[in-house]
Amino acid sequence: MTRRLAVALSLAVLVSTPLLAAPQPGRCGTRQPGEEQLSRIEAAIAKGKKGKTSATIDVWVHVITRGAGFSNGELSDTMIRNQMRVLNDSYNGRTGGANTSFGFNLAGVTRTQNQQWFDQVAYDTNVELSMKAALRRGNGSTLNIYTVDGGPWLGWAYFPDILTDAAYANLDGVVLDWRTLPGGNFEIYSEGDTATHEVGHWLALYHTFDGGCSIKNDYVSDTPAEFGPAYNCPAGRDSCTGAAHPGLDPITNFMDYTQDSCMYEFTPGQTARMQAAWAAFRD
Repeated sequence: MTRRLAVALSLAVLVSTPLLAAPQPGRCGTRQPGEEQLSRIEAAIAKGKKGKTSATIDVWVHVITRGAGFSNGELSDTMIRNQMRVLNDSYNGRTGGANTSFGFNLAGVTRTQNQQWFDQVAYDTNVELSMKAALRRGNGSTLNIYTVDGGPWLGWAYFPDILTDAAYANLDGVVLDWRTLPGGNFEIYSEGDTATHEVGHWLALYHTFDGGCSIKNDYVSDTPAEFGPAYNCPAGRDSCTGAAHPGLDPITNFMDYTQDSCMYEFTPGQTARMQAAWAAFRD
């Protein structure tokens, strides 16, 4: 059964959650860009190469632990391979969305026991910079994934414009709570789609609800406008109404906040944006 069919069947029996459901903490810690950063990203993407881009992205997975055992962050090779499969299926359209023409190749795995890095790493902090400066491999075209205890977040990433600042370029990459990988114990968030979501940010996608019910929304024309994040899998949710905002909320999009089993697609517009961002920042 494909992810698209499974979601369709589940939506047929789900009762919609309220329009603004009570927030569930920690889906994504990636910060929405401010006006200056947003302008910088959009200007670069506008200059990105035209036409279809394809790339096989080398991936380094850095497993950080506080000690021995899964409860301390240890991940098996099988969990890492399964995470790579989820990334490739999601970005190649095998789950039911657009084929983005990005593939992922596991270049290597590092394993480091460091309690401070594991427990205290947080977005844009000295601990994070220290960890990444020591472990980061490759260049801007290499995806570095770090697994830690995410604290209040399932994961976070940095938009690709960070590569333009040499002082902070080492922060480039994706941080995941180790329990979000396939086989983890975060229940509805343990099928590996936190990585899919955060890599979307790494390729310059915003959340589908960033910008709310505005004209530009998430700067992608084929993702319907959405007032705020959706949780669980709320069938029929429509938070931006009226002729200016056609379509139901994109709850099955990888860049929303729904549970992993509800997410299965990127759109052609998101694909074009990711390809332009690759050309602008990472190619």
